[in-house]
Amino acid sequence: MAEIHIQGLRKEFPDGTVAIEHLDLHIADGELFVMLGPSGCGKTTTLRCIAGLERQTSGNVVIGGEIVDDLSASERDIAMVFQFYALYPHMTCRDNIAFPLRAQGKPKAEIDAAVAEAARMLRLEPLLDRRPKRLSGGEQQRVALGRAMVRQPQAFLMDEPLTNLDAELRADMRTELKHLQQRLGTTMVYVTHDQVEAMALGHRIAIFDHGRLEQVGTPMEVYERPASLFAARFVGSPPINLLDVELTNGALTAAGGLRVTAPDGLRRGDKVIAGVRPEGLTLLPPGAEDAVGARVISREALGDETIYVVEAPCGQLHVRMPPTAPYAEDAPVAVRFQGGAPPVYDAASGKAVAG
Repeated sequence: MAEIHIQGLRKEFPDGTVAIEHLDLHIADGELFVMLGPSGCGKTTTLRCIAGLERQTSGNVVIGGEIVDDLSASERDIAMVFQFYALYPHMTCRDNIAFPLRAQGKPKAEIDAAVAEAARMLRLEPLLDRRPKRLSGGEQQRVALGRAMVRQPQAFLMDEPLTNLDAELRADMRTELKHLQQRLGTTMVYVTHDQVEAMALGHRIAIFDHGRLEQVGTPMEVYERPASLFAARFVGSPPINLLDVELTNGALTAAGGLRVTAPDGLRRGDKVIAGVRPEGLTLLPPGAEDAVGARVISREALGDETIYVVEAPCGQLHVRMPPTAPYAEDAPVAVRFQGGAPPVYDAASGKAVAG
């Protein structure tokens, strides 16, 4: 187990493309740390620099207190699990899991014990004598995890390992991965573009955009208090409502008169963008007090909740409501803000200015 420090990391490719501008990160010993962002944002390049598969242009990577910039990938004592499992098709599951220990020349008894323990933790005992082509996608992924586990590395690096699984299996594997990391207590760095996956897995999440770090925080911190408009848009489903508002008479007011609780630190006349989550709004019958008129565009009944999209004077709004909400499509409604002050953002910089 080891903590990982990334200090002033920059990666520029020979064609001039800057994948990472300047990155400082601290990943704690035993932490499940998630790097989240869209394709091309720099998260996988960062992971490859940690692994030693890419050489950074400048800056340092420190693993377990040791600067590893001049060490090869094989010398860094990390294990990497990729999106594509890369199992040896001619080998059984047992032999695939055992392969890295056999390559190191470990004694047979030690290899057998390590394989048995990994198979027990990953529920692979009945499958050990099968070849990969006889396994499901989830089973293949567990074999790839077992192959990484037996090495007992300082850290696991995972590059979108669940992307190729169907939705139900991904949910199951997220649970297994989280429990596995808790049992092992090993540092795990996990890359994904899926914000649901990031929220479900991470102790902390780092949000990337165009080679820059937008925010680092716990899942609830990045959800409730996004540090930038990009982070606000990227995290949350249904998406956050971004309202152009002005501070008047002690409240933030949007077009049409929708009033939002104002955070401290703003002055009368300030114009900002308020980030209101769908649960920060509620629908009421037309004409309700302290609400603005709107019309239902669509409703999505999800069983435990119903998501409405309504057209209001300030634009389209997403509203999260209980499943018993009675409003039909194209029906007139009223929208009211509820809850505490939301985060607000400067329109020019996109950075949080209050909240």
